[in-house]
Formats: sequence, structure tokens, C-alpha cells
Amino acid sequence: MIELRNIGPDEWETWKHQRLAALTKAPYAFSSKLADWESAPEQRWRDRLSMSGGYQVVASLDDKIVGMAGGLILDEPDVAELVSMWVVPAARGRGVGDALVAAVEEWAYGTGATIFKLSVVEDNHPARKLYFRNGFVDVQLKSGDTEINDMCRERVMLKKKQ
Repeated sequence: MIELRNIGPDEWETWKHQRLAALTKAPYAFSSKLADWESAPEQRWRDRLSMSGGYQVVASLDDKIVGMAGGLILDEPDVAELVSMWVVPAARGRGVGDALVAAVEEWAYGTGATIFKLSVVEDNHPARKLYFRNGFVDVQLKSGDTEINDMCRERVMLKKKQ
């Protein structure tokens, strides 16, 4: 059974463990770099989990944390964004990703957002399949100046509140 838990700054070590694992195992999937976070002080992790308009959730299977996702309210009117989504490879295909997307989506719409947005590396087919399955549609190819975007193009995907 998948259990979800909203976490805050006092659980910074839990978020840190998941985030560093994600950046180590799937560096291509994130705009953040492992080197920027691996030696970050405790306060930086706490600050990340204390962001105004932010939400963080972790997923557990058999009392072991196997995934994470976050949400942010954007400056764009009525728009929230899914960020920092990752599931431990051994837990994939068991509904964890779907549960994390649903949790952040529920939070996003609960804040008054009517559009739920995300960016995903174009060649990350398993993630794109997850997002399509959860009702997202491709809207734009995102190009940027960051090193990640020079190597891997990202797709912007949206889902509108029904």
C-alpha cells in the first residue's frame, strides 16, 4: 500500500536523501545539479521546504520512502507547477508516480490554481507516459540557456482543472 505524507522543514533530511538519490541516479531529468546540492548546509534544505506557496510530499511502500514530488504556486495567474518528481527505480510500475502526481494536483487545485504545469525532458519517455496517463498534454518545447537544456530539450505539459 502506498502511503503519502506532506513534509516540511523539520523533515529536511528525508527530502535531502531523496533529492540526492534522484540527482545521482537521474541527473538528466533535473535542471538542478548534484554538485549544487550535495554539500548544501542544513539551512538550504530547510529553506527549500519552507518556500512560500510550496508543497512537498513523499511516498512510502512497506514503510520505506520510495518517491517524492513538490508543487509550487507560480507568478502566472491560477498556475501551479509540479516539480522535483522522482520515484526510486525499484518502486516504479507500482502506482507510486500516479499517487504523487495526484497528491500534488489535489494540493494545486486546492490553492485555487486552475492550470497544473510541469516540464519534463523530451527523451524521458517513462515520465512523459506517466504524465499523459494522468491527463497532461504537450503544449510547448522549452529551450533555455541552462546546461541541461542545451543537452536535453524539455517539454512543457499542462492539465486544466475539470
